[in-house]
Amino acid sequence: MGCLHNQNSVEYTDIKIIGIVLMENKSHFERLISMYAAAPINEMYGPVLKVSEGEATIEIQLDRKLHHSAGGVHGSVYFKMLDDAAFFAANSLEEEFFVLTTSFTTYITRPVATGTMRAVGKVVNKNRTQFIAESIVYDSDDKEIGRGNGVFVRGKFPLLDAAGYA
Repeated sequence: MGCLHNQNSVEYTDIKIIGIVLMENKSHFERLISMYAAAPINEMYGPVLKVSEGEATIEIQLDRKLHHSAGGVHGSVYFKMLDDAAFFAANSLEEEFFVLTTSFTTYITRPVATGTMRAVGKVVNKNRTQFIAESIVYDSDDKEIGRGNGVFVRGKFPLLDAAGYA
């Protein structure tokens, strides 16, 4: 799995190989990416995740297996992309515990069937007890196709106990 480092972000260039990557001195951002890769649900999506402070970007290649009966991408894919991008933006600011989505609102504004989907999440407010994050999902032409916002709280589950994080 290739790894690219920028000043305050990290990206794995081939996250489609799902598994646990163990490296000494991995940054929090790298560990979040490894944790995401270790989640069994992501075997179906093959996402590429980038994480930086208070932000996350997820990209997937669209495939017919993600379609509903009318041939478009199912709304659950929009939700997953938007929630995951907002979630990782929030968890990028929390280094001890897994954050939890307590509410998330999704707006699907345009259908898509082929190409890629790219969701960008950003924390817009943080206080002692919660994070508020927004995310936007784009199609291959960089047109907005959906957006969402959510509230995230620190859970009690240590990140060090999450599959792939350590």
